[in-house]
Amino acid sequence: MTLPLSGITVIDLTHVLAGPFCSTQLLELGAKVIKVERPGAGDDTRAFPPFIDGFSAYFAGLNHGKQSIALDLSAPGDRSIFDALLERADVVLENFRPGVMEKLGYGWEALHARHPRLIYGAVSGFGHTGPEAGRPAYDMVVQARGGVMSITGERDREPVRVGASIGDIVAGLYLTQGVMAALIARDKTGRGQKIDIAMLDSQIAILEHAVAITTATGTPPGRSGARHPTITPFETFHAEDGLFVIAAGNDSLFMKLCTALRLGPLYEDPRFATNPARCDNARLLKRLIEAITIEKSRAHWIKVLEDAGVPTGPIQNVAEALADPQLLSRNMLVDIEPAPGRPAFQCAGNPIKMTELPEHKTRSAAPLLDGDRAAVLGWLGRTDAKRG
Repeated sequence: MTLPLSGITVIDLTHVLAGPFCSTQLLELGAKVIKVERPGAGDDTRAFPPFIDGFSAYFAGLNHGKQSIALDLSAPGDRSIFDALLERADVVLENFRPGVMEKLGYGWEALHARHPRLIYGAVSGFGHTGPEAGRPAYDMVVQARGGVMSITGERDREPVRVGASIGDIVAGLYLTQGVMAALIARDKTGRGQKIDIAMLDSQIAILEHAVAITTATGTPPGRSGARHPTITPFETFHAEDGLFVIAAGNDSLFMKLCTALRLGPLYEDPRFATNPARCDNARLLKRLIEAITIEKSRAHWIKVLEDAGVPTGPIQNVAEALADPQLLSRNMLVDIEPAPGRPAFQCAGNPIKMTELPEHKTRSAAPLLDGDRAAVLGWLGRTDAKRG
């Protein structure tokens, strides 16, 4: 099979999360990714826990299958190698502060003049334009400033950060989309273009319902815990042995829920007959439902509701999710092959399922820092193996 991005070469200058998350997705779709790292230290995540035998599982999960070469872009010899890489690249990715690449002589304008087909993908905290373009940002900063934290957490309690680093991850997803669109556009025009992704922009882009509520009513939504702000019942409920979720997203599902739980014709009660009424009486409805569900186990009620066609499910911790038969059947936990003398790791599989995209159960090893120097130079037809 020909992978979708077979023949595409990505030169990846990014580090930590947003950029490497993007380049890993491109790798999964068939691109060749050469990771250019700082000499001596490499990607910061090489030092991030957890560790197995002294090697970072975090780094391995984000960088498996890539090649690593350490280059000092201020050193003439290394710049010569980087220039040779650019000659063969389709995409270059960077996540430095705006202006850093320009100081090195590798900003968009300079590269586009020399390599008009090259696609330049940049991800940063605030983007390359605007009054705060040069400011640094981390995941928590953009979650806070972008409104996500204001709607996350329990009512009347302090805002909380979303557990996954969605400030970085969503920006990485948008960068991937931008690269794919730019590759399609290049097939039509023959020219590459710059992709400028801001982590802060990306947080606003995923607020969907919160943006609609705010612009339509003039009042921003607050925190509602696990409960959906405008759909009821759509939250967690207590069973005899713990919590599970019910997502009855319309009147028909609510009717099925009432029938399955033997709540009588509650769906005809004016307090609950429509979704707006249910939202107004959400706490009362929760008590009525839990008076039933508290009597038996989560497994019992999940089976009852699934049989009735009502969306439901358990609240699983990460270990439970990784052992979920449904996820395992879709190859969503894969092994990372160990490099010689290094431990094996596991990471999340590729959620993009395509009819002609192979479902490999293993991934190639994560690279040692500068561990692919000879291979990369050989690919370039060079013999200057020493750095500098």
